[in-house]
Amino acid sequence: MTFKPAHRRIITLSVGVVLLVAFIVAGSTLRVPYIALGPGVTVNTLGDFEGKRVVKVSDAVDPNPKGNLNLTTVSLYDGLTLFDALGMWISGSYELAPRDLYYPPDQTVEQVQEQNTAQMAGSEANATMAAMQYLNKPVALGVGDVAKKGPSAGKLLPSDRVISVDGTPINGPQALFDVLAKKKPGDEIAVVVQRRAERLTQQVTLGARPDDAERPYLGITPQMVPADPNTNIVYSVGAIGGPSAGLMLTLSVIDQMTPGNLTHGKFVAGTGTIDPSGKVGPIGGIEHKIKAARDAGATVFLVPADNCAAATSDTPDGVELVKVENLTGAMDALATLDTDKSRPSC
Repeated sequence: MTFKPAHRRIITLSVGVVLLVAFIVAGSTLRVPYIALGPGVTVNTLGDFEGKRVVKVSDAVDPNPKGNLNLTTVSLYDGLTLFDALGMWISGSYELAPRDLYYPPDQTVEQVQEQNTAQMAGSEANATMAAMQYLNKPVALGVGDVAKKGPSAGKLLPSDRVISVDGTPINGPQALFDVLAKKKPGDEIAVVVQRRAERLTQQVTLGARPDDAERPYLGITPQMVPADPNTNIVYSVGAIGGPSAGLMLTLSVIDQMTPGNLTHGKFVAGTGTIDPSGKVGPIGGIEHKIKAARDAGATVFLVPADNCAAATSDTPDGVELVKVENLTGAMDALATLDTDKSRPSC
């Protein structure tokens, strides 16, 4: 069977149109196994976010320090179609990465989000510890969350300082665990706590752990807090997760607990994990965070030392990159902002 030239052209055109339509449908509906990373929100840790004070210190020396100490984030876009991914890649503002790196196949999105939330909670606890150590202020074991239907409900309250359990002084989580290890479900223990100016003794009957009926359950989340019951530090970062805000949260605590302004009139942003000793650790997405900070108006950016190589690969104009290895180094660098002294740089 043969076709006239005109018919062949019509057939060729029809096939081309069908393939084009199929490509458009596929490109706009099929999901690719990639996510896109780009500049995220920046939040001033000295101000408010989503209607709440980001860092609130109850007995701050300077409760309203001036300036910007902005934490930075990376935006993550999931559920990309082929056209979405191509468009973001071509724009040059986003980086494509395999989805499995951020959402492992054996975990749900909800589980990943829970891990990010837990990492932020750990970062907040470390920020408190690092700030207290830098300021040479004592710390104590505090009560974090109290299980609503747990043994301590109505007995212990968040922000209580645990002084002793059954006569044993408690100076940290391990001391508490050691005491509980000698008990069994149903035992009654005397928990002495400091609640602001009042010292109380609460009798708590231990329950059984949900995952092990033979082990005792107190029903609290222990966390290290300032020993002074008048010093309570509350963090409110909304849905931001992960550990990378640690350094900037720590600096906010210190700024509020000391006179003067750490920023000396400069717009400072930064990133970095922090441990209780004040060591600053590397994070991901440094290039995107610097761009987000620049767009927000930052002129100084605190960079974890291990991120310097990546940070200098594409540095926006007008942003000074200050290399930071630990909290003391960050504080020393900030102290030079209103001087002609040099600072460690990437």
